Amino acid sequence: MPPQKIIIDTDPGIDDSMAIFFALSSPELEVIGLTTVFGNVHVDLAATNALRLLEIAGRTDIPVAKGAANSLVGDYDNPPAHIHGDDGQGNVHLPPPAGKPIDQTSAQFIVEQVMSNPGEITLVPIGPLTNIALALRLEPRIAQNVKQVVLMGGNALVPGNSTPAAEANIKDDPEAADVVFGAGWPLTMVGLDVTTKAVVTDEQLQSYARSSSPMAQHIARICPFYLDFSRRVNGNAVGGLLVHDSTAVAYLLVPDAFTVKSWPVRVETQGMSRGKTWPMVRPNTRATYWHNRPNVNVCVDIDSARTIALEFSRVAP
Repeated sequence: MPPQKIIIDTDPGIDDSMAIFFALSSPELEVIGLTTVFGNVHVDLAATNALRLLEIAGRTDIPVAKGAANSLVGDYDNPPAHIHGDDGQGNVHLPPPAGKPIDQTSAQFIVEQVMSNPGEITLVPIGPLTNIALALRLEPRIAQNVKQVVLMGGNALVPGNSTPAAEANIKDDPEAADVVFGAGWPLTMVGLDVTTKAVVTDEQLQSYARSSSPMAQHIARICPFYLDFSRRVNGNAVGGLLVHDSTAVAYLLVPDAFTVKSWPVRVETQGMSRGKTWPMVRPNTRATYWHNRPNVNVCVDIDSARTIALEFSRVAP
């Protein structure tokens, strides 16, 4: 079977870096491009980091497109440097990349690739969903021509991490997220319901450092910053490092490691619950906000030991 063609839409980001390396190390997947968006860092730095990561991986043949700098409705001015570092890479401050982004925007690249390869491209957004919404605005027919969308974001049955209500990627552009969840394409939400169960232990992180792989060594350099943040927030309750974005890649490789429900989902765009992903878990003809909304797949449980072991075996063999 030929590898599945994917575009990773990303805001690298420490856990984004882990997800990108996981995908690049998996022969079942063919990464045909990285599209970048604001989020963990501003979009210019996101594109720079994407180029740096591809250089570390020895995959400078993969194009990088720079996308949205702001959400659909407002300016973005608050990247979480306390989580990912000023450079988005744990403050290791890599040298500038040799390459540059392509001339197309992220939305243009997504549209071109999907429409040129109908039924073949999987979109893997692991940042705010602005580029995906803009691609739909540019060419609505991508919803009928994409293979599937597998996104990291949202929280169906658990609390948020950006606010008590909302997960960070969705919170950064709820209007875009509501468009994406309502587009009617095959969509799977890999959110906090499962990513908070996917934990890399200290011992596994130390094993990355012992690997001869440049990708594994980079992960070992950048993760301590992220782990320090997690421990400040969670103490020792989590028991390691949450690998949110990699879990979406794991779904592409071992979907049977996940328990999935099918529900329509709306995204709250107002008030203190802004960014909350609301699944309609009980059919109710009077629930007008979900009227005519398509069902999407929502991951609600995970065999985390299996997915973490798979990632480790690919990136740090």
